[in-house]
Amino acid sequence: MRKKSNRKYLSITTVSILILSVFSLILGSCHSGNKPSATPETEAKTVLPPSNGDYFQNITQYSGIDFVRTIGDEHLSNLVESDGGGAAFLDYDQDGYLDLYVTNGNYNPILSRNKEHPDVKDTENKLFRNLHNGTYQDVTKKTKTGDRGYGMGVTVGDFDNNGYPDIYISNFGPNVLLKNNGNGTFSDVSKRAGIQGNECSVGAVWLDYDKDGYLDLYVGNYITFDPKYNYYYAPDGFPGPMAYDGTPDVLYHNNGDGTFTDVTKEMNVYKKDGRAMGVGAADYDNDGWVDIYVSNDHMVNYLYHNNQGKGFEDRGISSGTAFNQVGEATISMSVAFGDYNNDGLMDLFVSDNVYCSLHMNEGNGVFSEMSYKAGIAAACGQFVGWASSFIDYDNDGDLDLFKVNGELKHLYGQEDQLFENEGNGKFVDVSTDRGAYFQEEHVGRGACFGDYDNDGDIDAYIVNLEEPGVLLRNNKGNENHWISLLLIGDTSNRDGIGTRITLSAGGRKQYAQKISSSGYLSTNDPRVHFGLGQNTTVDTIDIIWPSGKTQRLENVKAGQVLTIKESEAKTP
Repeated sequence: MRKKSNRKYLSITTVSILILSVFSLILGSCHSGNKPSATPETEAKTVLPPSNGDYFQNITQYSGIDFVRTIGDEHLSNLVESDGGGAAFLDYDQDGYLDLYVTNGNYNPILSRNKEHPDVKDTENKLFRNLHNGTYQDVTKKTKTGDRGYGMGVTVGDFDNNGYPDIYISNFGPNVLLKNNGNGTFSDVSKRAGIQGNECSVGAVWLDYDKDGYLDLYVGNYITFDPKYNYYYAPDGFPGPMAYDGTPDVLYHNNGDGTFTDVTKEMNVYKKDGRAMGVGAADYDNDGWVDIYVSNDHMVNYLYHNNQGKGFEDRGISSGTAFNQVGEATISMSVAFGDYNNDGLMDLFVSDNVYCSLHMNEGNGVFSEMSYKAGIAAACGQFVGWASSFIDYDNDGDLDLFKVNGELKHLYGQEDQLFENEGNGKFVDVSTDRGAYFQEEHVGRGACFGDYDNDGDIDAYIVNLEEPGVLLRNNKGNENHWISLLLIGDTSNRDGIGTRITLSAGGRKQYAQKISSSGYLSTNDPRVHFGLGQNTTVDTIDIIWPSGKTQRLENVKAGQVLTIKESEAKTP
């Protein structure tokens, strides 16, 4: 593993790309008659480069996304700064294209040692609008979304069921709920909603745990940071999480009137000494009620089983998901749910600082840890894993695994990893075969995944510490067929979170659930994506909404984003 290289110069490759870009601009002006008309607002300021033959291509410098996640300090000096931030793909203006929201650090008198650090003078969270041509435009000021707290995670959900996605930001300090007004602007409704808190919040997730049609919110809190505490001799840089008191997580119930109630103790999810990092929610036992998983730093992880909306029971230890394969409590980061073996049961991947954990769902409330047998552990062992998500990057009909890496206590870069699902329970690290990007070293943290350019394959945006984030365009996934489902709830919550989907094509079934946050501090494409291989038609799509209503669609054409409305479903 190489140390992070100095990127203050232009490589020969970069110069070559710039020359090609200029040539493309000149050539494009000669054939302007073939270009679609564009308004000043939507016209790209740069020309996207053609495919370089890689599966994933770094196109950040052409995308219009100008963002560097700062730690708010001159040097990485504590755990909170190291945790980094997240990103979210969302369609805030409901125009059918994925916009991008990213959280930023900032100078904080409790965390930061150097308030003169030049990078924090104008730092804030950013919202970038998708211009429908592969590029983005910074609309932070226009939309009033530039929170200047010390941002950590971001989770997106339509908490008031008005048809427009709202943004919840986890901060070191008071959290923020940005209500989407539906007119291109957001309003900070945190105080009225009653979900601010004043802790060190990291991961969070929207879910409708009681199936009343409104999204509730689980917020994972981290440590009670003490800036005065430090090791006398600290060869690793600064104290670890067990040097500080933990902080209980919070479960907020949506009252349906724009306010929330803290029901943490009432719902039996109160634990005084938690150290949450990633948080996820899915119905792991297919009983129709969404459960919660919390990955904790250096301590046992939680799997809260939902007892029909009346309370939760921690089954982390009994299910086999509390520890890694050798019974260790690791530095757990991401929470990624997905049915990687297509057996109808949601599996779970947890990234960490060692071999990571691939928990295969056995179907009886028990999971088997498969990271070594699946071929993942050895490849992960030399990296510190942060964000991770199950994605079908090549649209072959099974879920692969994308993992973001970065050194824990130093600003040293590491290569990210892509694991190919072989369809037999095994994964192969194909990173170096899928693009030059996977030889770049970055201090990665959060990441979101989705089809940002609506071309039928899954792209990625990755947040890095103290360096530009990366937009990766998928160039080849759409060589296979695909379909994406946009769910619109009616009796259920508007986002359809908690909906279970069974898709059959070419004699093969796939299973998915509509979930909120995924991976680490981030939110993926709100549309549920399926790769179809060579199948041009989907035989059947079976939908079970949280309300219990069901739908079946037959002989559906591939290659489209299909809107499915609960209002057209059958009442149970």
